[in-house]
Amino acid sequence: MAPKDSPRRVIIMGAAGRDFHNFNMRYRDDPNTRVVAFTATQIPGIANRSYPPALAGPLYTQGIPILEEGGFEALCQHESVDEVVFAYSDLAHEEVMHLGSRALSVGCDFTLLGPATTMIEATVPVIAVSAVRTGCGKSQTVRWLADLLRRRGVKPAVIRHPMPYGELSRQAMQRFAKMADLDDAECTIEEREEYEPHIATGTVVYAGVDYAPIVRNAARESDVILWDGGNNDFPFIRPDLHIVLVDSLRPDQVTSHHPGEAALRMADVVVLAKTDVADAEDLTRLAEEIEMLIPSTPIVHAASPVTLDPPESLAGKNVLVIEDGPTITHGGMAYGAGYIAARRAGAAHIIDPRPFATPPLNKIFSAYPHIGAVLPAIGYGPAQLEALAQTISACPADAVVVATPVSLDKLMAIDKPVLRVRYAFAEAGTPGLTRITEDFLDLWEIGTMTEKPDDAN
Repeated sequence: MAPKDSPRRVIIMGAAGRDFHNFNMRYRDDPNTRVVAFTATQIPGIANRSYPPALAGPLYTQGIPILEEGGFEALCQHESVDEVVFAYSDLAHEEVMHLGSRALSVGCDFTLLGPATTMIEATVPVIAVSAVRTGCGKSQTVRWLADLLRRRGVKPAVIRHPMPYGELSRQAMQRFAKMADLDDAECTIEEREEYEPHIATGTVVYAGVDYAPIVRNAARESDVILWDGGNNDFPFIRPDLHIVLVDSLRPDQVTSHHPGEAALRMADVVVLAKTDVADAEDLTRLAEEIEMLIPSTPIVHAASPVTLDPPESLAGKNVLVIEDGPTITHGGMAYGAGYIAARRAGAAHIIDPRPFATPPLNKIFSAYPHIGAVLPAIGYGPAQLEALAQTISACPADAVVVATPVSLDKLMAIDKPVLRVRYAFAEAGTPGLTRITEDFLDLWEIGTMTEKPDDAN
C-alpha cells in the first residue's frame, strides 16, 4: 500500500474501451491518485502496449503500461496498489466477484465506477441503445433509428462504443464518413462490422478513445446523437432516451451479467429482440420478469428478419458459416444469424471448421468451447485476418455464408461462392419503437416529418 500522504495507487482492469474512458473521466487529472497500470483481457493482442502520454495527460509523462490480466495479484503487491477498478463488460456476476475476491485477497479495494462519475453531458439530445448481453441486436436497432430520424428530417450522428485496438494516439478521436476512412484508419474486422453499415446509409460515425471531444464534435454536426453501445455496457453519454435490448433467445440471461443488469434497470424502454424466432412462453416469462424488475417501463417487441444475399437455395450443399465474432465469443452464443440462414436455405451440411482451423483460430475455439460448428469472424490484426483466410480456404465448402456486416470478401480472397446474411430491426406489434421515438422527438421539438414511416403505429 502507498504511504498515507501519497497518491492512491490504482490498477484498472479492462479490454481497451471502458477502462480508458473511466481513466479519462475519473483519474487523468486527479493529483491524489496514480494509475500504475491497465490490465487487459477479452481482446487478443491488446496487452503489452502503453496508454500514451498524449492521452494520459501531464501527470503521466511516461504513459501507462497495459499488461496481461493474468496474475494481477502479484502486480498489485509489487506496485503497492490500493485500489483495483473493474472496467469491462459482459462478465457473469459471479466472475466479476471472483475478480473482486482476488483483489481483496491482496488487500486492495475493488471498485465499480458508475454513471454519475463516467457519463458525459451532450449539448444535443441523446438516444442510447444498450443491451443485457452481447449480440442482442443493438447495431441494427441503431441503424433503424438513424433511418427513422432521417425520414423525420433530423440529422443523426452515431457515436460508437470504443474499439481502439491499434495505435492509441492516432485513435483519440475518429470520424468515419466514407469507406476510405476505414482503410486510412486501418480498421479491424470488428470495427468495420460496426462502421460500414452506417457509412453505407450516409450516417457519420464517431469513435476513438477520448470521448469528451468526440461528443463535442458529434454534437456540432447533428441534431441528435445515437449512442451505439458495445457488449452490454451502459452508455458513456447521458441519454435522454435509453433503449435496452433483451435477447428473447436467451431468456435466462436477463440479469445474469454485468453491467447488463445495471443497463436494464436504467432503461426508459425495453426491446424484446428476435421475437420472430422466440418461444411464446419465453416471451411471456421475459415480459413478466422485466415488469417485476422495472415496473411501468414500456416493453416493445422487435423481430430480426434474416435474409440471404443473393437469395438462393443451399439444398445439397456443404456450407461454411462465418458468424459475427463478439456475439459467439464473449457473447456466449453457439451460433448466430448465419447458421439460421443456412439451415433455412436448405444446407445439406454445416461444416465444422475446427479440423481445418489455423493455430490462432484454434486458440479462439479453446478459449470459447461453447462455440458450435461455425467460424467466428476474428480479425483484430493482419495475422488474425490471414489465419481466418487460411481456415476458410482449407474448409471443403461448396459455399460460404457470411453473417458479419462487413464485406469480408473485400478484405481477403475467398475461393468459394460467398453469400451475405442481412439482418435488420423490424417492429413486431404495438406499442412500437416508432411511436416512442416520435413522441421523444416531438417533446424536444426536433425535425419535420417529410415521410411518414411505414411502420408507424
